[in-house]
This record gives sequence, C-alpha cells and structure tokens, in this order.
Amino acid sequence: MSGRAPGPTEVKSVALLSHTQPEQTAKAVRLAVERAREEGCALVASETERAKHGAAGNGLEALEEIEGQPDACLVLGGDGTILKALRHFAHSEVPVFGINYGTVGFLAAVDPDDVEKGLSLAFRGEFEVMSLPALDVGEGRLALNDVSFHRRPHGRVAELTFSLGGQDVGHVRCDGLVAATPAGSTGYNLANNGPILAWGVEGYVVSFIAPHTLTARPLVAAPDDVLILRNAAGREPVDLVIDGEHVADLESGDEVEIRFRDDVGRLAQVPGGNFYRRIGEKFGRLARTET
Repeated sequence: MSGRAPGPTEVKSVALLSHTQPEQTAKAVRLAVERAREEGCALVASETERAKHGAAGNGLEALEEIEGQPDACLVLGGDGTILKALRHFAHSEVPVFGINYGTVGFLAAVDPDDVEKGLSLAFRGEFEVMSLPALDVGEGRLALNDVSFHRRPHGRVAELTFSLGGQDVGHVRCDGLVAATPAGSTGYNLANNGPILAWGVEGYVVSFIAPHTLTARPLVAAPDDVLILRNAAGREPVDLVIDGEHVADLESGDEVEIRFRDDVGRLAQVPGGNFYRRIGEKFGRLARTET
C-alpha cells in the first residue's frame, strides 16, 4: 500500500533530470547548482544532461563518478519527466522530487513560483516520501501512471477481449483501453470518465476509450487480479503505450498480462501535502483558467 515515510532524509548527492527544453529550466538549473553548493550536496547529472544545459550547468558533477545510487533525484519538468525518473529508480530507495516545468504537474512537489523553497527542501531532505505502486506489463516494463492500448489512426475500431482474476469479463469494440494506477487515475483514465483513486488505495482502474457498447463501464480491480487483454483474431494491431510512450504492438490474436505491483516508486512530497487539496489546486485551477 502507498504510504509516507518520516523525514528528514539525509541527502549528500542528488541526480538532476530535466525535460527536453533546457531554455525553460536554465535559471532553475543555475539556482540548483548554487543551492546544492551552499548545502554541501553533490548535484550530479549524466553526460547527456550536462551537455544539454551547457553554461547553465557549470558546476554539475558527473553522475558516473558517484558510488552507488544518489540519495534523491531532482526533476525539473512535467509529469512525463517525473514518470521517467520514477521508472529509472524503480525498486530503489531513491525519492524523486519534482519541480513542475510542465503543464499540469500533478506529481510535482512544488510549482516554479516556489523553486527556491523547493530546492532547499530537496537538498536538506526535508520532504515526505510517498510509496507508489506500478503496473507490470512483463519483460521489465513498468507503468507508474498507466498502460493503454490504442487502435491505429484511420484503422478499424479495435476489438478487445479482457479477463480479470481468471474470469472473462467482456469483449468490447472500442478505440482502446486504459489500465491506471491510483497516481495515473487522474490522467488518461480521468479523460475517459473513469473513477479517480486516491493515493493509498490498493488496486487499479480499467476504463475504455470511446467504447461502442452501452455495457462497457470503467471498473476498479483488486490488487491481486491479473488483467489479461487480448486483441481479437483477424483485427489490426493495436499500440501498447506505457506512461505515454509507445513501447510495442499487440498483434492480431496476441495477449498481454498486466499485474499490480506495490511499493515500486518513491515520490517526494512537501510535508503536510494532501491528495484532495492537490486535486483542487491542479484541476480546479485548470477549470478556472478555461472559463
């Protein structure tokens, strides 16, 4: 089950990961280098990350030169970059502290307006750590947010058969299907009118993309229930997407097993943060912006 670990955490080294637009994070990178130096913490990054930031990254140390894992990972980016970091450090004790330089930033600990406060919390280890589950798709593939299946553009509607807990549940003609963790239930699943699962709920959501039947309804599966999804024989391949990235094709007649795995990722949060407050801040604010 997801939970919080007491803090503070001793932080001597922090790995930096940022999104693909370095001009948006240059100021934050410079601030991070300065704050890490002030706190006596090594801020490290891969060769690719250091090259991406150029002069703004002067002072970043080589990730390859530290022994073992860093004590934390600092992400300057949106939910996609945070998910990338969570997958990279899956099954480790490395917490991921996100500062939102994306759109929604639901997984981020702080927004850009609080970057200086966020950097202080990150380098001092003054954060809580949330344990996050994942969905295991086999072959070492983990989804911290969701696994989705999509029909090809301009292709025929997909025909997907699925079972849960060893029991055939349905055969649905649709544009696709989404299986989401509690953290991911506020993403693609939410857009499908699927239920939101609060962080800490054990289980995952299965929802459908544009189903062509009135009987297809989203459902919440128990953590021990294995989801087996089959692409009907004679149909076109469907795309298999993990956390927004295409990873494989599910060919005609093929099937894939999806299993719930507890305690996979470590997400750093500002002390006293609340899931329901986050819902209001992120989605309530977007709604007000759109009106």
